[in-house]
This record gives sequence, C-alpha cells and structure tokens, in this order.
Amino acid sequence: MDPVHTLALTAGVAWGSGINLYATVLVVGVLGMTGDIVLPAELEILTHPLVLAAAALMYCIEFFADKIPGVDTGWDALHTFIRIPAGAVLAAGAVGDVSAPVELAALLVGGSLAATSHAAKAGGRVLINTSPEPFTNWTASISEDVAVIAGLWAALHYPWVFLGALLVFILLLVWLLPKLWRAIVKVFAFIGRLFGGGGSNRGGGAGGAAG
Repeated sequence: MDPVHTLALTAGVAWGSGINLYATVLVVGVLGMTGDIVLPAELEILTHPLVLAAAALMYCIEFFADKIPGVDTGWDALHTFIRIPAGAVLAAGAVGDVSAPVELAALLVGGSLAATSHAAKAGGRVLINTSPEPFTNWTASISEDVAVIAGLWAALHYPWVFLGALLVFILLLVWLLPKLWRAIVKVFAFIGRLFGGGGSNRGGGAGGAAG
C-alpha cells in the first residue's frame, strides 16, 4: 500500500471500531478474503473464517441490542473497554511492518480516534434515549452501520475522499462534544433529582411537620 492508502486504512479501522467494531472487522476481513484489497500481513488474521464468524455473530447481537432504548446505552458502556483497545490494535496493524516508534504512534492515534467516535456514538445515544419512542434508536443504529460500511469502503477505495470526510468529522466533533457533554450532564442531573431529590424533600417536609 502507498502512504495515502495506509493512512486511510489506519484511520478508517480506528474510526469504525469506535462506532461498530464488529462491522469494521467484517468489512475489512471480507474485502481482504475476496481479494478486493491487499491487507498488511498484520491484518490478514481478519480474513480467517473463525474471526469472520465470530465478528458476524457479535454483529448480529449488536444489531438488535443497539436498537433497544436503554440496552443500547448499556451495550455502549460495556464496549468502552472493547472498541477503544481494539481500534488501537487494528490501527497499529494497519501500518504494516514498520519501526516500533511508528507502530506505537499508530496505536496512540488509533486509540484516540476510536475513543472520539465511540464517545460521539455513546453520548448521542444517551440523549436519544430521553425520547420514549424507539424509532430514533432504530434510525440512529442503522445510520451508524451504513456510515461505518460506507466509510470503510471509501477509505479502502477512495482514500482522499475518506480522509477529507474524516477531517470534517473531527472538526465537527471538536465543536459538538462540549455541547454533547453539557447535555448529558443535564440528563443525569435530572435523573438524580428525579430519584434522589424527591426523597430528600419528603424527608424535609416530614421533619418540619414534626417540629
């Protein structure tokens, strides 16, 4: 791979892992297995039938879990400890047989990019779950899957297009994440008042009546 394709693959697998790790493994693995792309030796393991079968199974589980309000947030919380390390490892493997400093740099950048896309997904789901109907969850989940598949396809076939779109994505998140964080804090503060504040007020009222 030339440097541009390598950079796009490295960024693509990290970004995709933060949103849907199993779709990322499936897309890259299937394209590598069919000969559509030539993977670095470090990523050829993704083409193994056992790896593809495991990724397909977990993708099916996530496909349904990701569309149930509340369950999707719990799933995202659990996958904080899976998507980010996996994105870092895949990014390090994507750079191929390089020096240790370059591999470590890819590991760090890949982990950071996976963490960023994961935070955007998980944070957005917390806000979506404030709506009682399930249709926004379904729409968000399907949109995320399509974005990962299309993004990885672009990264592997049109790297400049993907890198440009990724730059826009990062700039948008720099602007959006602080607002998203403030909104999430308000949601959890409301939940805290709902379950904790009411009890305190009742206790205070009882004490005042006794006095």
